[in-house]
Amino acid sequence: MENSVSDISSRIAEAIDEVSGTVVGKRWEIELMVSALISGGHVLVEGPPGSGKTFSCKSVAKAFGGEYRRIQGNPDVLPSDIMGFYVYTLAGERRYIKGPVFTNILQVDDLNRIPSRALSALLQAMTEYSVSVEGDTYVIEKPFHVFATMIPPEIEVGTYQLPIGLVDRFWVALKTGYVSGDTESEILNRSDSLYEGSTEMVKTVMNPRELRAIQENLGDLVYTDERVVRYMVNIINNLRNHDDVLIGPSNRGGIYFYRVTKAYALIQGRDYVIPDDLKNLARNVLSHRILLKPGSGKSPEELVEEVLSVTPVPKE
Repeated sequence: MENSVSDISSRIAEAIDEVSGTVVGKRWEIELMVSALISGGHVLVEGPPGSGKTFSCKSVAKAFGGEYRRIQGNPDVLPSDIMGFYVYTLAGERRYIKGPVFTNILQVDDLNRIPSRALSALLQAMTEYSVSVEGDTYVIEKPFHVFATMIPPEIEVGTYQLPIGLVDRFWVALKTGYVSGDTESEILNRSDSLYEGSTEMVKTVMNPRELRAIQENLGDLVYTDERVVRYMVNIINNLRNHDDVLIGPSNRGGIYFYRVTKAYALIQGRDYVIPDDLKNLARNVLSHRILLKPGSGKSPEELVEEVLSVTPVPKE
C-alpha cells in the first residue's frame, strides 16, 4: 500500500468528521463503528428508540461509500428475505434473485425481532462471506459489513433472545442513548434538515476498494508490541477465570480485539498500539461475549472495568 500511515489516518479522520458533523454528540460511538469497519468487522448498536442508531449507521455507510442496503427486522422475516431465492420459468429454467445481503454495508434494524431460522442465514453471511441457496453457494464480495441495531429487550415487547454464536460475530457492540443539554439544543436547531433522517449532507470520503486495501494492510500499517499482546491475553484470561463468569470471551473475540485496537490506533494517527487503546476498547469488544453466573450482581461491562483495574499494565 503506497499511502503513509499519516495519509490514511487523515482520510479516516475526514470521514469521521463528516459523520460527526451530522450525527451530533456521538463522536465516540462513531469512532467505535469506524474502528470495526477499518478492522474488517461487524457492529451491533443497542439503544432506546429515537436515539440515532439507524441514522448513525447510515451516515457511516455514506462516508465510506459503496453499496448500502437495509433489512427491517420483524417476526415474518424469512431466510430468503436475506439471502435471496430462485424463480422458476414454465420451461423449467431457474434464475437466482440476490437478496439484500449482497452489498458492502447491510443494515439490519431490530435484529432481535428476527426469528432464529432467518438469523442462521445472516450468521453464515457474517462468518463465511457466502450464502447457500438450494444447495448452491454464492460468495459475497468484500468489503462486507453488518451494522445491526436493536432496542434493549427489557423495554421492547416481542423480541427473541439472540444466539450467543451470532452475538460473538459482532466485533464491536455499543450502547447508545439520548443526548442532553447543549447537544440536544443543537439537534433541535437542525430539525428542519434532520427530521427526514437523510444523509445527503454527508460527503463520501472513501470507496470500497480503498477501504478493502486498508483492511488487508492493517497488519503492516500498525505494530503491536509483544508486551501489549501479553497484556491483551491477561485481560482475556482474567475475564474467563473470574469467579462470576460462566463463559468468557472466545478465541474469536481475542482476534477481533487485536484487530480493532490496531484500527483504533490508526484512527488516532499512530502506527503502533498502546495499552490505553486496549483500555478504551475492552468494554465494547469483550463485554457482549461474557455470560455471567446467576446471582453475580454485576453487568458484563462492570466486570470488564473491574478486570482492567487489577490487570497489570506493561511498563516501558
